[in-house]
Amino acid sequence: MLMGKTLLPFMLLLFVFLLILVNGVHCFGEKKLLKLQQFQWKQKWDASSCLSQKSRKEKGATILEMKHRDYCYGGRIKDWNKLLQKRLILDDGRVESLQARIKRNMASTKEIVVSDTGIPLNSGVQLGTLNYIVTVELGGRKMTVIVDTGSDLTWVQCQPCKSCYDQNEPLFNPSASPSYQSVLCNSSQCQSLASATGNEGTCANHPPTCNYVVSYGDGSYTRGELGHDHLNVGNTAMENFVFGCGRNNEGLFGGASGLMGLGRSSISLVSQTTAIFGGFFSYCLPSTEEGASGSLVLGGNASVYKTSRPISYTRMIPNPQLSTFYFLNLTGISVGGVTLQDSSFGKQGMLIDSGTVITRLPPRIYKALKAEFLKQFSTFPLAPPFSILDSCFNLSAYQEVEVPTIKLQFEDNAQMNVDTTGVFYFVKTDASQVCLALASLSFEDEVGILANYQQRNQRVIYDTKGSKLGFAQESCSFT
Repeated sequence: MLMGKTLLPFMLLLFVFLLILVNGVHCFGEKKLLKLQQFQWKQKWDASSCLSQKSRKEKGATILEMKHRDYCYGGRIKDWNKLLQKRLILDDGRVESLQARIKRNMASTKEIVVSDTGIPLNSGVQLGTLNYIVTVELGGRKMTVIVDTGSDLTWVQCQPCKSCYDQNEPLFNPSASPSYQSVLCNSSQCQSLASATGNEGTCANHPPTCNYVVSYGDGSYTRGELGHDHLNVGNTAMENFVFGCGRNNEGLFGGASGLMGLGRSSISLVSQTTAIFGGFFSYCLPSTEEGASGSLVLGGNASVYKTSRPISYTRMIPNPQLSTFYFLNLTGISVGGVTLQDSSFGKQGMLIDSGTVITRLPPRIYKALKAEFLKQFSTFPLAPPFSILDSCFNLSAYQEVEVPTIKLQFEDNAQMNVDTTGVFYFVKTDASQVCLALASLSFEDEVGILANYQQRNQRVIYDTKGSKLGFAQESCSFT
C-alpha cells in the first residue's frame, strides 16, 4: 500500500508527459498563436485615407494618426514578393551605412565636415526602409511625411523644384506662405547641419541663405535651402519651425511629401518643440493589415496610452560621438521562456531605430537565439534562406502556428515582448518562405540595432529630458 502511494505522483507525471507528446506539443513554456492569413496581402488599399490623417489633442498630449505606407500606397505595387525581397536588400544597405557612420564617428571626436570637392557624406539612412507616415500642416498646407528617429532634419519638397519625385499632394510653395522666411547661412541653425546631417550648410550668394544637402545610403538625396514657417502638429501650433525646403530630391519616398526627423540634434522636431512637448514623444507602429493604424504622441501624458501592461523604462546610453542617435543597453534575451546565455550581454550599446526593418544582433548572441528558436520550432518544414535572413520555413500548409515568444531585456529590468507579428518576415506572400525576422551583424564589434519590425504593437516612449526610454505592449490603434 505504501509503495502504491509513493508511485502515484510519479505515474501522474508520466501520464502528463505522455499526453504532451501525443498532442505534439514540446516542453517549452511560452508560445503564442500566429494566424497566417493576416499576412496574405489581399487588403484593399486606400491612398485617399492617408492624404489627411487624423489628429487630436487629449490631456495635454498631441496625437497624430500613423499608418504604414504599404497600406496607403500598396495599390501601385504589382509584385509583392519582389517588393518584400527588395526591402530586405535595402535594409542591409541601411545597416551597412549606419555601421560605417558609427565607425567613422567613433574613430574621431572631430566634427564631421564636407571635403573640398563637396561630396556629401552618407547619413546612414536607407529611404526604401522607412515605412510610417503622419500628416502635419506647414505654412497652412497639409503635408504627409515619413517618420524617422534615425534622421534629424525635417524637410518637404518645394516649388519651384529643379528635380522632384512624384508625390500625392501639391508641392509646398514658400512664396504662397506669408510666414515663410529663409534661414541665413551665418545662423546657429545653419551651423547645426554638420552634426545633424553629416554635411555643413553652405552659403548662397544672393540672398545669403543656408543651403543643405542630405545624402542617404541608397543614393537618395534631398538638396535645398533651410527655411522656417508656422508648423501645426495636430492642433498644436509652433512658429518659426526650421525645416529643409527641397528643390532637388530623388529617392524612394513612396508618394510622401517629405520626412520628419525625430533624432536628438538641435534641429530635429523633438528639440525644436521642447518648450511645447518637453522633449517627450512616443509611437505605436501598426502593421499593414487593412485599416490598421497607430499613433505618434507628442507630449508626456502617459494616461493617453492604451497599453495592456505597465511601462518599463531603461536609461538611454550616452554616446558623445553619436549624440543624435538613441542607444540602449541590451542585457538579455529569452526565447520561449528559455534565457540565452552569453557573456557579451550588457557590454555595448544597442541603437533603437524606427527606419531599419530587421533587428540586428552581434553574431554570438544571434547564433544562440537562432539555435534556441530552431530547437523550439523544429516540427515545421524548412525553406531556403533569403538575403540577410537565414532561418526560414515553409508554412504554406498552415492556417496558424504557435510561435515561441521572444523577449528582450534591457538595463533597469526593462523588457520588450516582441509581438507575434514581429517574429516572422514573409519573403513570399503565400507563406512558402517565412523567415525569422532577426539577423546577425557581420562582426562582434558592430553596434546592434532594434528595428521597426520588432517594435510593432508596442508603445515605445522617448523621454529625451529624462534620458530614458520605455516599452509596453499595445494593440496599435488611433481610435
